[in-house]
Amino acid sequence: MLSRRPVFAATALLALTVTAGGTAVVAQDEPLSVFGAYATQIEEPWDGVIHAALQAEEDAGRITYDYADDIGYSGDMEFVLREVADLDQPDIIFGDAFGNEEAVRSVAADYPDIAFIFGSGGGPANPNFSVFDNWIHEPAYLAGMLAGGLTQSGTIGVVGGVPVPEVNRITNAFIMGAQAVNPEVETKVSFINSWFDPAAAKEAALAQIDAGADVLYAERFGVIEAAQEKGLIAVGNMSDQAELAPEAVVTSVTWNMTPTAAYIIDQVAGGTYTAQDLKDFSMVAKGGAALAPINADLVPADLLETVTAKEAEIVSGLFRVDINEATPAGSVIPE
Repeated sequence: MLSRRPVFAATALLALTVTAGGTAVVAQDEPLSVFGAYATQIEEPWDGVIHAALQAEEDAGRITYDYADDIGYSGDMEFVLREVADLDQPDIIFGDAFGNEEAVRSVAADYPDIAFIFGSGGGPANPNFSVFDNWIHEPAYLAGMLAGGLTQSGTIGVVGGVPVPEVNRITNAFIMGAQAVNPEVETKVSFINSWFDPAAAKEAALAQIDAGADVLYAERFGVIEAAQEKGLIAVGNMSDQAELAPEAVVTSVTWNMTPTAAYIIDQVAGGTYTAQDLKDFSMVAKGGAALAPINADLVPADLLETVTAKEAEIVSGLFRVDINEATPAGSVIPE
């Protein structure tokens, strides 16, 4: 592991370069050390997206990267973070605070020279705790338009993890998009009260199918398998999940952590890091969210044209998707 360098001290020999996509990044004299702390298994799409972005930064030679996954929610997160902060002293720690909010913030406060970058519904805390979230409600709206236009039964479904504001807003955006093209559509919403339980998600999806849903939004892992088995259409979530079932997945609501990770690494490398809310980097405008390529074989040409036109309005800023973080009415939530 590299010797410790304070995150707020400027490093030497920095140069600014611009990628083919127009993103400015700092060229460093040596890589920063980064640790990823994940409560769930890395296969869970939320943590998988963060992990993929950091792997790409390591491949580019900008960081060295280690991680621990499946840490859980019973106090182990605080133990892992303190051990890593004491022994490895990384420059940056990325992770998911949901379910471990108090523990993560407590550790960050005790190690002010490490940049903590965590997914959180709360705000940043000086001097070193920054927050991000998956602001993917815009592509979720577009996916809802597809679902509303594709349903033959007039009923679509969403299987979510936990009814927290972050999940509620993409579910509500999906519902709004469906209603925009099909005002009579009915949306069944079920939560499994877990961030990673593919069996429970599949079971909830099958129940929705039995109740008439023929297009499903797989907010959680496991739903696509149910849609594939029943010969129905599904929308993936977090990453492009077409490869899971090419004949069933019409598109995916994707989140890209690359803009967030690149920005933070530049800030720390340049000695300019401060605690902040990184929301904008997870939205369409900065490349943090997008609708994955649409399977045109599953979508009528007129619907595809309608969705594509609305996507262009979102990208240009002409259309803004309303943010509604309330639990959808009529949701099925287990005790």
